[in-house]
Amino acid sequence: MRSVLLWTLASAGGAFAFGLETIWNPARKPAYFNGEVHGTIMKTKTERWAARRAAGNFVSAQFAALPFTPCVNGRAGEFKCNNVDLYSFKSHKELGSPNGEGSSSWGWEYGGRDFAIIAQSDGAAFAEILSTGELDYIGRLPRTVGAAASIWRELRVSGDLLVVGSEATNHHIQFFDLKKLLTITPAQKPKTFNPTTDASIFKGLPTGRTHNVVINPDLPYVVSVGSAPRTNKFGGGLVFIDIKDPSNPTLLGYQAEDGYVHDAQCLLYRGPDAKFQGRDICYGYNEDTLTIYDVTNKANATIISRTTYTGASYTHQGWVLDPKDQRYLLLDDEYDEYNKKGLAKDGFPITYIWDITSLSKPVLTGYYKSSVKGIDHNQYVHNGKSYQSNYGNGLRILDVSSIPSDPTGAGVREIGFIDIYPEDDNLAGGGVVDFVGTWSSYGLYKSGWILINTIERGAYVVKYTGK
Repeated sequence: MRSVLLWTLASAGGAFAFGLETIWNPARKPAYFNGEVHGTIMKTKTERWAARRAAGNFVSAQFAALPFTPCVNGRAGEFKCNNVDLYSFKSHKELGSPNGEGSSSWGWEYGGRDFAIIAQSDGAAFAEILSTGELDYIGRLPRTVGAAASIWRELRVSGDLLVVGSEATNHHIQFFDLKKLLTITPAQKPKTFNPTTDASIFKGLPTGRTHNVVINPDLPYVVSVGSAPRTNKFGGGLVFIDIKDPSNPTLLGYQAEDGYVHDAQCLLYRGPDAKFQGRDICYGYNEDTLTIYDVTNKANATIISRTTYTGASYTHQGWVLDPKDQRYLLLDDEYDEYNKKGLAKDGFPITYIWDITSLSKPVLTGYYKSSVKGIDHNQYVHNGKSYQSNYGNGLRILDVSSIPSDPTGAGVREIGFIDIYPEDDNLAGGGVVDFVGTWSSYGLYKSGWILINTIERGAYVVKYTGK
C-alpha cells in the first residue's frame, strides 16, 4: 500500500512545497535484509579511518585537556557554538585508552552523582562528572579477553547494570554492576576492572559479535541487534537476553523475520493505539525500513508493520518523541547525505518525523533539514529537545516540542550547538560529509550535563544555556 503526502509549508522565504512518500510492507532488498549494506558501510568507514590514522589524526594525546570555556559571540575557544558552554574535555589517552579511538557513550545517575561511560576501541572508560562539570577519570572495563580492539563498541544502562556489545569476534556481551564504581577510593583511581571476574558475559551469539545492544527501561531484558554472521538463525535481528540474574544472562528468544536490525528502542506501550496498550513494543531501525515489533512474548515476537520511505539509504537510528504517549518518532538516515539521495542529496542532514499513532500504519509526516552540511548519526529525545550527534557538525540541539501541533516539522528549530570538529569549518556548507568528529552524545542527565564522545579526540562535557 502506498500513501503519497504533500504539504505546502510557510517558511521565512515564503511558501514552499515538498513531497514525502510512505510505503507500507515493502519488499526488502536482499542486501538490506542480510546486512550486506551494513558490511559495505563498515568497509567504507574502516578505509577512511585507516587513512586518517596513517596521517596521525587519531593520536588523541595531541589534544590537550580543556577547562570551562563559555560560548561567547559564537565561539567556545576554537569551537563554533550557540547556547552551549564547554565545561571540560579529556583526550582518550587521558581517559585510559592507548588506542585513543572513541564511539558510543551513556550515562548513569546514582545518589545525586553523574557518571559518564565512554566507549573506546579497547574498552569502556568510567568518569564522574563533578559539580564543576569536570570529567574525573576513575576507571575502566577492558574488552573481553581474547577479543581484538574494535571501534564499534556500544553501551546501554539498565538500572545499575552496564551492557557492552562490540563488533569484535569473541567479545560477546559484557554485563557490569556500576555500583562497583562507588567503592573506588582516591588511592585506587583509575581502577582497571577485570573483564573476566568483574563482569559477566553472555556467550549465546555464534561469533560473539553484535552491532548494538538495546534495553527496555521498565523490564529486565537486553536485546542484541545486528549480530553476526547475518546468515545464522538470528539473522542479525532481535535477540532477547534475560538479565533477571545479571550474573547468568540467558537467551529468551529471537525475532529474525525482518533480517538485519541496526538499532532499536523498546518501550512499554502507552500510546493511543488501543490494540497494543501495555504491550512491549520495539521500534526497529532496519537499514531501509522502520519496523515495529510486538515483543511481549520473547519466544514468539511478531512484526506489527514495516515501512520505508523515498530516499531510504541507511535507516540508522531513531527515538520516540515522548515515551509517555508515543505518538511521534524521529528517525535519521546515516547514508543519504553520503549517497546523495532523497531529501539529503545536497549533503544537509535530514531528521524524519513519523506519526506512529497507528503502529500498524506509521506515516511519514515531515522533516527538519540541518543548516550545516554533514552526516547525522545518533539522536536521543528528552523533554522536547533532540540531542543529535552529527559527526563533523558536533552536537546539535533541536527544539522538537512543536511536532504534536505541527508534525510537518515547520516549527522545529535548532536552539543550540557546539561543533567539536573545527577542521571543516571553512568548507562550503560549513561542514564535511564524512565520518569524522562526534560518534555519540548523551543528554539525558537530570542535571543538564551533556556528554559528547568523539572518534579522534576524546570526551567533552557541555551544557545548554538557552531558555
